[in-house]
Amino acid sequence: MSPVHSAPRNLAALTVCLLSVGLWQVGEGSWIYAKAKLAQYLLRRAWSHTLAGESYIKPWPWADTWPIARLIVPSQGIDQIVLEGAYERTLAFGPGHLESSVAIEQPGTVILTGHRDTHFRFLERLRPGDVLTLQSRTGQWNSFSVRDVQVVDSRIAWIHFDTKDTQLILVTCYPFDAITAGGPLRYVVTAEARQS
Repeated sequence: MSPVHSAPRNLAALTVCLLSVGLWQVGEGSWIYAKAKLAQYLLRRAWSHTLAGESYIKPWPWADTWPIARLIVPSQGIDQIVLEGAYERTLAFGPGHLESSVAIEQPGTVILTGHRDTHFRFLERLRPGDVLTLQSRTGQWNSFSVRDVQVVDSRIAWIHFDTKDTQLILVTCYPFDAITAGGPLRYVVTAEARQS
């Protein structure tokens, strides 16, 4: 067979290969968002059991975490269930509570983390003065007002836990549109407790 006749066949094979890889990549990316949405549905169900007084309700049988709070940001249309633990396996399903920070119900610094491209994508739109509310397992609501937003280098920055003030800190990776995950930069939103 001459090279002239094999060129269309090679082009067709290359086209099929590129389309297959493209569809696989779209499917892979879509699965991440679908998993995040489905998880929030299952987490809401577990959260309703938690509010009814049950403890450590797993959202699915093999889960190694449980819902501990509900985060609402009215200005962004955000309503998310927060999980215990800020581990990679937890953050795939929702924002996580950093266990070294204070418990949701306690005064002090509560730290929540989430992925920049799913649950905490909304952080880039928060502005000083925006209101966030956090519901604890007992059903108590605490309201916070965003004090500031900043980008920090995780290699040299740290969060002070020794404050007597009650504050909520939300942390995600930065920049939001980075091609690869990770990196040393973090986007940090600090919110102070609002007086009732």
